[in-house]
Amino acid sequence: MRDPYEVLGVPKTASEAEIKSAFRKLAKKHHPDRNKTDPKAKERFSEVNDAYEIVGDKEKRAKFDSGEIGPDGKPRFQGFEGFGPGGGGFGQGGPGGARTYRWSSSGADGDPFANEDILNDILSGFARGGAGGGARAGAGPRPQAARGDDVQAVAAVTLEQLVRGEKARVDLPTGKTLDVSIPPGTRSGKTIRLRGQGQPGVLGGPAGDALITVEFIPHPHFKVDGDTLRRDVNVGLDEAVLGGKVRVPTLDGEVSLNIPAGSSGGRALRLKGKGLPVSTGGRGDLLVTPRIVLPETSDPELTALMQKWREARGDKTSEEAA
Repeated sequence: MRDPYEVLGVPKTASEAEIKSAFRKLAKKHHPDRNKTDPKAKERFSEVNDAYEIVGDKEKRAKFDSGEIGPDGKPRFQGFEGFGPGGGGFGQGGPGGARTYRWSSSGADGDPFANEDILNDILSGFARGGAGGGARAGAGPRPQAARGDDVQAVAAVTLEQLVRGEKARVDLPTGKTLDVSIPPGTRSGKTIRLRGQGQPGVLGGPAGDALITVEFIPHPHFKVDGDTLRRDVNVGLDEAVLGGKVRVPTLDGEVSLNIPAGSSGGRALRLKGKGLPVSTGGRGDLLVTPRIVLPETSDPELTALMQKWREARGDKTSEEAA
């Protein structure tokens, strides 16, 4: 995997806000729902998601910057260096026969016993020794089963997915890919816990959990305000003055909205049940704000009417002032 800073296009000195902003832009750009004809979109989206899972988490970012973990989020194992004579406690040399342990796929430095013995020795205080260091001393208590670590990932979802009740596809650091259900009422930034989907346990212990942070992909037309959505709609001057009907795009398709006569720009009109799903059932509302637009071409009659209206309003204002 590439360097997560390089994937997100930010420097290592970037702030948390800059990293989050870069992630949102890239997640929106590469989301599979928006690139259905691009077979590589999923791969790019997954790479962006994995990068943010590392540097978007304060603790993991610190570990990555210090070299404790790699860009895949896995520890960079350094081995067990000796202590004691000539090098510390588990060091090599001396009559006690203590040895330096280095992790390998076949065992520790020429020791015919498996890597599990290293864990037994270190975790339970088991000591190898005897004359010449060739005898295996009596073992202490074996290490107990341990729960696996939790893992973190981000689920970038569109508002359309929330309304349709679609699952979000998430790639976990463990290599698993899950389709995650987003409960009604979930808001951007909320974390969903998936039991047993984290790292596997040690020595038969239970697996950890997957902590999925939901991030809403910014929509070009709708703004989220809790359960409520907001958007603007263009209306003509005649519709604002005389009233009428306009077509308003919603997340479910277009609907007809009545514009009351004498409507002024900035006053929101409510479309019930056209917002986001709520935890108690149903959906919030959509607040539509009329934005009055004038004709693109000059209209002499309209100009004359506005001039007459201005003069009449000016005379009235003068009379009231007197």
